[in-house]
Amino acid sequence: QVQLAESGGGLVQPGGSLRLSCAASGRFFSISDMGWYRQAPGKQRELVALITRGGSPNYADSVKGRFTISKDGAKNTVYLQMSSLKPEDTAVYYCYCNARPFGRYDYEGSWGQGTQVTVSS
Repeated sequence: QVQLAESGGGLVQPGGSLRLSCAASGRFFSISDMGWYRQAPGKQRELVALITRGGSPNYADSVKGRFTISKDGAKNTVYLQMSSLKPEDTAVYYCYCNARPFGRYDYEGSWGQGTQVTVSS
């Protein structure tokens, strides 16, 4: 079982920056991918960025060059540094973690409760 604690959302003006954090806790053997998804009103939830166990990042085209994902493996924490924010970045951002519980072979996905990011003047 994995619990995800998110922080860092808020209101920011266009062109501003925010950093989201997500810490995974619970009983698990290992974590593979961690990352961030977002969902805007009336839209499907979409991938923003993922980082693999080995540290390889993947980004949605819409955020490349503006967002940076990173992690602290010792703390089981993933970060999303968001810069040059645009109104279209407004959404609820959800942390995602793919972890293998103790005593299980398969990995299981877990979601955070979401943190609101609003970009508006």
